[in-house]
Amino acid sequence: MNPEENKAEGFTAFQKGTLPDALGLEWDEVRQGLVRGRFTVEQRHMAPNGFVHAASVIALTDSACGYGCVASLPEGAASFTTIELKSNFLGTAKQGETVVCEARLVHGGRNTQVWDAEAKNTASGKTMALFRCTQMILYPR
Repeated sequence: MNPEENKAEGFTAFQKGTLPDALGLEWDEVRQGLVRGRFTVEQRHMAPNGFVHAASVIALTDSACGYGCVASLPEGAASFTTIELKSNFLGTAKQGETVVCEARLVHGGRNTQVWDAEAKNTASGKTMALFRCTQMILYPR
């Protein structure tokens, strides 16, 4: 696997018909150890209070980390499953604004990976959420 290869197009096709597709998540960069993605806030992303729903932001950051995990699987691994995630929310976004995410591999072991992601509102430039997850690497039986 070429760690420099950008697999964003393949992951966009991979998500067709799933939650990331339904939320309109877009990927600019998916490569070993790094993922960048975004969505433009629409009514489908909103909470009843008029601000973006936290679950929409979690979908972006968690998907980014998951796609990064797949792009960074160790040799012989088949897949992964999330065993822990945490998010701190620091801001929000309104309809028409864009939420961007950058996810980075913090620990890439044989049995686990730890990913950090940051979501930002491009209109304000402010960080909206800090996200961390731990992935358990799965091997064929």
